[in-house]
Amino acid sequence: MSLAIRVATASDVPTILRFIRALAEYEKLAHEVVADEAKLTATLFGPRPGAEVLLAEDAGIARGFALFFTSYSTFLAKPGLYLEDLFVDPEARGRGIGKRLMVALAKICVERDYGRFEWSVLDWNTPAIDFYRRLGAVPQDEWTVQRLTGDPLRTLAAT
Repeated sequence: MSLAIRVATASDVPTILRFIRALAEYEKLAHEVVADEAKLTATLFGPRPGAEVLLAEDAGIARGFALFFTSYSTFLAKPGLYLEDLFVDPEARGRGIGKRLMVALAKICVERDYGRFEWSVLDWNTPAIDFYRRLGAVPQDEWTVQRLTGDPLRTLAAT
């Protein structure tokens, strides 16, 4: 395996979208994907990028990706890295690709002097949870993610 981790460019948008759709399918959330190439190009590679993407390539073929963005800890007074999506093609799993992506992200955190590296995982995704535990990740069970989208978000904004 000749695995390389690299920063994605705008020309990688079709590949990024393929990974997003595959991840959504795996998580049984495909019905929630409204992303398309135009939206991804604008939000990832436009004037105000909302996130960054790493691609894992084996012999030049994209096998996995990590999409992340900067968060901030007021307690640490430092930025952090929030991993939104990590996905490796099912046929490429077990080769260390996910670990290599996580190592690359950890290096980014250290190089940028970030205080945290965080992500969420679905509670039923035992393979991912086991993988993260092997890396040394500690669950934050006392925290519950809250979310506003769609009409509730617009209603609050109009208040």
